[in-house]
Amino acid sequence: MSHPAPYPVRLADEITRQLGQLADHLSQLPPPQAAQVIARVLDPDAGVLGGVTQLVATGSVFAKDQAEQGTLPAEVWLALGRASNELHDITLDLDEHQATLQRVGTQPATTAVKPPVPAPLVVRRRR
Repeated sequence: MSHPAPYPVRLADEITRQLGQLADHLSQLPPPQAAQVIARVLDPDAGVLGGVTQLVATGSVFAKDQAEQGTLPAEVWLALGRASNELHDITLDLDEHQATLQRVGTQPATTAVKPPVPAPLVVRRRR
């Protein structure tokens, strides 16, 4: 007889499943609604990306403690710490575009007098 997965494991599985559903919905939404969803996902304080970043940071603290006790290799802690830092940096990079996404998501549907100008797909990043 197998043991049921503990609640946190089931919760992680359910969140993963729901993220897949959200991605499926996102691919089918009209642009204003897709922009609203993306803006919410990218919200650094209350969005999915901020939550994942916090989760990885918490995992890094756990891995550090376990590495200090010899239960996990130090490389696991270092990798989680690096991932946490990189996710944090990505969150900051994307935060500057959140207002634009929110604006696009709340614009009324009107007939444009002039079609939008396509933007170049390659943009140099500021460092």
